[in-house]
Amino acid sequence: MVLRRRRHLRAERGTQALTAAAVAATAGVAAAEWHRLRARHPEEQPAETLREAVDIVAAGYRSGTARENALFNLLAAFSLTFGIARLSTWSIRRRGALGPFRNLKVRNRHVHHFIPGIVMAFLTDGISVASKNDALDAWLALPFGAGVALTLDESALLLELDDVYWSERGIVSVQITLTAMLMLSGLALGLRLLRRGEAEVL
Repeated sequence: MVLRRRRHLRAERGTQALTAAAVAATAGVAAAEWHRLRARHPEEQPAETLREAVDIVAAGYRSGTARENALFNLLAAFSLTFGIARLSTWSIRRRGALGPFRNLKVRNRHVHHFIPGIVMAFLTDGISVASKNDALDAWLALPFGAGVALTLDESALLLELDDVYWSERGIVSVQITLTAMLMLSGLALGLRLLRRGEAEVL
């Protein structure tokens, strides 16, 4: 029992370290990009620099291919939905609700959020395959990424076949590691879009 607990703590520390590294890398790159923009036009006010940064991101996004934009949308939707899902479930557990979000029950059976997640992912993927429209794929990537996030957020429940969401078994390493990997992937793609945007705007 003690050995099992130690293994769990080691795995948990490892995933926490990986997540911290991903967050630090993201924050560091964002700070470096901000510094680069400020260095180009030191006379500008921060608000003007911020507007310029928004223009760069928009231009970079517009100049990207349909596949790049779809991937970026998928990663962004995944990361955002994962964060919202964790925050809302934590708040619901403590307070019973978070704005419009609360536990959903059908005939006294709790409906877990992996169910709408699976429906969203399958539906949008089916539409994408049927339509074969690259321009539409960029938009379908948003609900697809959200659906995958909702499903993977409860992967421990699906693996254990038990509601272990907030137990030790529920905080599975795969979730945090996958989120960290997606953050870094999105970061790499985002930088590519930024460089293209800079070439057009600056």
